[in-house]
Formats: sequence, C-alpha cells, structure tokens
Amino acid sequence: MNKQSPPDIDASIDDSKAPLIEHLIELRQRLLWALAAFAVAFGVCIFFADEIFGLLVKPLTAAFPPGEGKLIYTKLYEAFFVEIKVALFAAFFVSFPVISNQLWAFVAPGLYAKEKRAFLPFLIATPILFMAGAALAYYIVMPTAFRFFVGFEGEVGGMTQEALPAMGDYLSLVMQFILAFGVCFQLPVLLLLLNRAGLVTRDQLKGIRRYMIVAAFALAAILTPPDVVSQLMLGIPLIMLYEISLAIMWFTDRKKAAMETE
Repeated sequence: MNKQSPPDIDASIDDSKAPLIEHLIELRQRLLWALAAFAVAFGVCIFFADEIFGLLVKPLTAAFPPGEGKLIYTKLYEAFFVEIKVALFAAFFVSFPVISNQLWAFVAPGLYAKEKRAFLPFLIATPILFMAGAALAYYIVMPTAFRFFVGFEGEVGGMTQEALPAMGDYLSLVMQFILAFGVCFQLPVLLLLLNRAGLVTRDQLKGIRRYMIVAAFALAAILTPPDVVSQLMLGIPLIMLYEISLAIMWFTDRKKAAMETE
C-alpha cells in the first residue's frame, strides 16, 4: 500500500513552493524591464552611432598633426558592424542605471535595514569608480598611448611608414582601454566587500602588499596594449586604489572599535 503524506507536510511543501515561484516571476519581470531599457537605449544609440563614434575617435585625432590621419575599413561590411558595436557599447552605459535599479529592487526586499545601509555606499561607488576609470582612459591614457604609437610614422629604409588604423581594430582597442580601466577601478569595492564579509582583514592585505604591487603591473600588462606607458598608467592607479582601500579599512576598524568600547 502507498503511504499517504500527512496533510501538514503537503501544506508545508506547497507553502515553500509558492515564495519560490513568486521570486522567479518577479525575477523574470525585472529582467524584462532591464532588457526593455537596453533595447530602447540601443534604438536611440544606433541613431546617434556616428556622433558617438566621433567622440571615441577624438583621442586618435589629437594624436595626428592637424588635418592628417584617417580611419580605414578593409571589409565592405566593417563600417556597418562598427556602428552596431558602438550602439551596443553606448546602450549598456545609458541603460545601466535602470539595470542596476532593477537588480537592487529584486535583492533589497530580502535584506535587513542594516544590510541595506551597508550595501548602499558600494552601489553608489561602483558606477562612480567605473566612470572615473573610463575618464582616465579616455582623457589621459588613450591620447598619450596613441601619440606614442603614431610617433613611429616616418621613413624606414627608404619607404614611408604610415599609420592607417582600421575602424574595427580601433574600436576594439578603445573598448579594451575603457573596460580595462573601468573594471580595475572596482578594486576598492571588491576589497571592502571582502573585508565587510570577514573574508580578509586589513593586516592580511598589508602583509601581501608587495605581491599586490607585482600583481597590479602584471594585470596592467595583460589588459593594456604592449607599451610601457599604458601599463604604468593602469598599474600605478591600481596601487593607489589598493592603498586607499587600506586607509578606509583603518578608519572603519577604528570606528567599529570605538563603538564597541562605548
């Protein structure tokens, strides 16, 4: 004979399924809103793709003498796909506030008020630090690196050596610069979250400082083009951000100790 499950057990299983289904429905709704925001942003950005790409080209334009320099495309469809990539790239930045807001709206109800207050500074700092890294790449690193690259133009063995960057290659390089600097500038957020979670302490991070310096320059060598200037311009800020993170941990540790002694 088949055993019948007690009514209270069946009810508890049904009750546990209901919140899960509700969470999945809400997650789907949040994802749909995020995708809709991205689609709308892409529709707007594709209309202004030429203007956006023109802004991305300015660091290269400044590297050439006035009136010189050109971008070429070696495949008939390359210019079209460059516009698509530019629109996708810009749409992510335009729609990011909506996407992050939907993510926070999904996660926040499951957090206590104290946890919300603890995470809010990290949510605010993440886009600010990303934009700071992207701005450093756009206004300082890229113009400096491009002037260095263009400086190889001239006569070599009786032949003219000329820089003729392709549109697709140039866009990939710009995206590499912006994303590399933007993501690496999230280092303080990562370290402070790990410290807040109790996974690392300030003393532990101080103990591996020399290794982190080596790791910073190794990461810079991987993420940036193979020139010393770009690597230094990413490695040095990473070390500074590491030290700033240690200083913030020192301040928060003192504040926490003072509160415990009261």
